[in-house]
Amino acid sequence: MDILRLATAGSVDDGKSTLIGRLLYDSKSIFEDQMEAVERTSRDRGEEYTNLALLTDGLRAEREQGITIDVAYRYFATPKRKFIIADTPGHIQYTRNMVTGASTADLAIILIDARKGLLEQSRRHAFLTTLLRVPHLVLAVNKMDLVDYDQGVFERIKEEFTAFAAKLSVGDLTFIPVSALHGDNVVDRSANMPWYDGPSLLHHLENLHIASDRNLIDVRFPVQYVIRPHKSTDPELHDYRGYAGQVAGGVLKPRDEVMHLPSGLTTRIKRIDTADGPVDEAYAPMSVTLLLEDDIDISRGDMICRPHNRPQVTQDIDAMVCWMSDERTLTPRGKLIIKHTTRTARTMVKDLHYRLDVNTLHRHEDADRLELNEIGRVTLRVTQPLFADDYRRNRSTGGFILIDEATNATVGAGMIMESR
Repeated sequence: MDILRLATAGSVDDGKSTLIGRLLYDSKSIFEDQMEAVERTSRDRGEEYTNLALLTDGLRAEREQGITIDVAYRYFATPKRKFIIADTPGHIQYTRNMVTGASTADLAIILIDARKGLLEQSRRHAFLTTLLRVPHLVLAVNKMDLVDYDQGVFERIKEEFTAFAAKLSVGDLTFIPVSALHGDNVVDRSANMPWYDGPSLLHHLENLHIASDRNLIDVRFPVQYVIRPHKSTDPELHDYRGYAGQVAGGVLKPRDEVMHLPSGLTTRIKRIDTADGPVDEAYAPMSVTLLLEDDIDISRGDMICRPHNRPQVTQDIDAMVCWMSDERTLTPRGKLIIKHTTRTARTMVKDLHYRLDVNTLHRHEDADRLELNEIGRVTLRVTQPLFADDYRRNRSTGGFILIDEATNATVGAGMIMESR
């Protein structure tokens, strides 16, 4: 059974918590004692209905404690698929949190309040999801019950957002009118909106095709660990030398010719091992151990690829960076640590080209720094070559994080726009 990772975004009070609570409740993914506690709290607060937002509201207290990357994760499953929901805060102060939650998502749900229509925050969330190359986007127009399930309201918002999305590189875009409070079009189709002939939200999530979103063309295998069971008494394991890691792209099979970077030496795959035994092929995001036919000096941070399809080997990186630190700013000549796939190196900010206003998409080319939650385009010089692809081609080999040398704190997340 495959896993769909989804991120939710929306302005404050757009009903994200209620929507997630409704998905969990109507898909029977919560325990009886959780439901009893929610019903009891709703009664104590004098509310006339069971407030499903309370199923996720416990996480708000966590946010108030000042956790750095405070994205709340919820897990649930249906007979068709498993789901991981990243509930990301909507406020501009939490841009870094949304970047964290959406960076691994297959799909993003942006909630719009039907009464308020498209807000600045809605546009910002849409831009961030496209910047992070989230392949699928759902615009859930919520609180349709408060506009009497009016088709005209839904169509106006759909039209306005479609016009805005034309400026962005949105892949797959779906519009669904919902009422999270009453459950309309969340798990089951709504009788209140006979004019809507599309799927319910859960039906869309269950049946969305995501296998082709992964890059199955470019073979990328960043080596994480070299396995040498030296003390094994098993004679078969005596000469065992395996290279463990997670496939970041392409399909690997025994007898395939592969190249090792940085050496440029070629060999063939002898065997592919997993925790459950050997397999005939490996593809993203499987974690496997490769055994090769020839002895090559390979260590953590190296890359295995195809001889005629290799990543850029470069020390100069052009990237969009979201700055995540309130302790320090990103400035030209600043020194940091970069972690890219399994390779860690030191880097210097060569140039800050512009700061991007995520609300208007205006480029401030006179910017001399990036502060907390700001996004800008930079050039980095790395002390050793990285094996990188453009982020739009491969999110695994095109993304990286920046770390403060002194505190070891993650201070930025980056997307490679062009490696040279």
